[in-house]
Amino acid sequence: MSISMKNVVVFVTDLGRAKSFYADQLGLPLAGETQMLLEFFPATGTTLGIALALQDEARKLVGRHSGITLRVSGIEKLCERLKGSGVTFVEDLEVSPWGKMAVIADPDGNQFALVELPDALR
Repeated sequence: MSISMKNVVVFVTDLGRAKSFYADQLGLPLAGETQMLLEFFPATGTTLGIALALQDEARKLVGRHSGITLRVSGIEKLCERLKGSGVTFVEDLEVSPWGKMAVIADPDGNQFALVELPDALR
């Protein structure tokens, strides 16, 4: 038997608005799209799924910290671009000995950490 991860899913209330955020503003590469799901990061083995919250249990999961961290190169420029396009920053860009990090929220309030690690930690 073999088990591997297919995707991690975050729930949203409006898929069109989510696509504008994740694909256009954040710049994530789109792997696939249906009427109920967007998948990002093609050819990586595990995708990030952005799914329409249709059931009550899924709606309870909208608008919280996702626990997902996205590794970024050029985080300063990305944060400047995101701020310029109106993205909500839950935590502004901070620099620490282990790297740089900011926390952003999508239009539904789902939070993601953005991290850039120094070369020694990559």
